[in-house]
Amino acid sequence: MKYLFSLLIIVLVFLVSCNKSPKLNEVSKTNDTIVNSDKIVSTISTTLIPSAKKAIENWKEYKDLDEFLLKYYNISKFEALTNAKELTGLVKLMKDSIRVENLKSLNVKARINVLENQTLRLADMALISSISDEEVTSEVLKIVELYDAFNSKINTIYKAEEIQKALEIDTESPVLLEEEKVTKRINSTRKKAPKAKIPLKNRKSIQ
Repeated sequence: MKYLFSLLIIVLVFLVSCNKSPKLNEVSKTNDTIVNSDKIVSTISTTLIPSAKKAIENWKEYKDLDEFLLKYYNISKFEALTNAKELTGLVKLMKDSIRVENLKSLNVKARINVLENQTLRLADMALISSISDEEVTSEVLKIVELYDAFNSKINTIYKAEEIQKALEIDTESPVLLEEEKVTKRINSTRKKAPKAKIPLKNRKSIQ
């Protein structure tokens, strides 16, 4: 009887432990999901072409913003809101310090203005306690996309400049080559042209 009672207790303990294990696994999975969902990850990234990099190499305000924005490609919602005010300040500094002539066009300034407006919106979100995670995520991704579009615009400007220079070289070269050919022909014609012979009778009359 004691043996059966002991066996029954062992079976009950085993069943209880089996029931608890899945719950522990579920909690673990849930925690992983929470940690992962807190991160805002963006894979969008446009690298400046060499000519564009060279053109803005002395634009400190752009470089400061570029370095700061790197963290927004993989950032928590809390960090995104906490750093929003500083981000807005860096965008404004860049906007007020455009010293590259090619980037002073209205199209470029318009893109910077839109980017600044979105960073201001993110900074405002930091003051709203009822703001949702989805709204923060959407705003951060929008800012990253706008900055990427801004870099794409810079690339487009300098790609167009490269093409223009290439076209100018291509159109000038044939003209120069043709001019050289014509000059050579004229010179060779002058050298080869025989001297006019004066008839003997005419020579006497001339004398």
